[in-house]
Amino acid sequence: MLRSVIKKSYFHKGIILFFTVVFFSCKQEKEWKLVWSDEFNYTGLPDTSKWTAEVGGHGWGNNELQYYTAGRPDNARVEDGHLIIEARKEKKDSNNYTSARLITKGKGDWQYGKIEVKAKLPKGLGTWPAIWMLGSTSPLKWPDDGEIDIMEHVGFNQGFIHGTVHCKKFNHVIGTQKTDTIEVQDCSEAFHVYSVEWNKDSVKVAMDGNVYFRFGNERSGYDAWPFDNKMHLLLNIAVGGNWGGQKGVDESIWPQRMEIDYVRVYQ
Repeated sequence: MLRSVIKKSYFHKGIILFFTVVFFSCKQEKEWKLVWSDEFNYTGLPDTSKWTAEVGGHGWGNNELQYYTAGRPDNARVEDGHLIIEARKEKKDSNNYTSARLITKGKGDWQYGKIEVKAKLPKGLGTWPAIWMLGSTSPLKWPDDGEIDIMEHVGFNQGFIHGTVHCKKFNHVIGTQKTDTIEVQDCSEAFHVYSVEWNKDSVKVAMDGNVYFRFGNERSGYDAWPFDNKMHLLLNIAVGGNWGGQKGVDESIWPQRMEIDYVRVYQ
C-alpha cells in the first residue's frame, strides 16, 4: 500500500514537472527579442547607418505630387526625441511639394518578426502618410515580391487607418487586394503604435495591440505568398496621388508632418 502511494506521488510530481516545462517552453517561444531599433534620442538628420533617404519626383508609380529630398532637415529631421517627416508646399524641379521617404533596405531587412512604430499622423486633404514594407529582393518586382502596409491614412477619410497586403495574386491594380480598416479618430492628435507581426503562416496588422487585419498563407505558391522574403521598412508622406489625391489637395494646410517616437523590430 505504501509503495502504491509513493508511486502515485512520483507520478503526480512527474505530471506537474512535465506541464511546468511545457508552460515555460511555450512562454520562451513567445518572447520577442529586440533586434533593431531607432529611439530617436539624438538631434539632426536621421541616422544614416539605419535609414536611406530616397530621392525623386517622378510620381512614384501613383502620380504623387511631391519631390522626395535627402539630407534636408526641412523634410526629415530628428528633434525632441522624435523623427519628423514633413511635407511642404514649395517648388522643387517640376514638383510643387517636397517631402521625405526613408527606407531601411540594406541596413534593416528581416524575414518574419514584429515591427512597432509609434507615430502621430498628418491631416488634411491630400496627405497620404504610410508606414509600410517591401520585399528586399534586388531588383524588386512589384507587386510580385510583396508589400505589407502597416499603416496608411488618406486625408479625405480622416481617422480611418488601413492595413493591407499586396502580391501578384492580391493587389489593388486588379482589385483583389486584401485589406481592412480601423477607426482612430485622434490619429493626428495623439501617438499610437502601428504594428505588424508575421511568420510563415500569416500577417497580422494591429493598432495599439488590437489586431484588425489578418492575411493567411493559402500555400498556393509565390503569387499568393511572397512573404517569406526578407522585407524592409519605409516611412513617408506622399502628397496627392491616385489614392491620396482622389478628392483633391488642400493647398492651405501645409506644412504637414508625421512624428515618430520610435521604431522597434523584434524576432
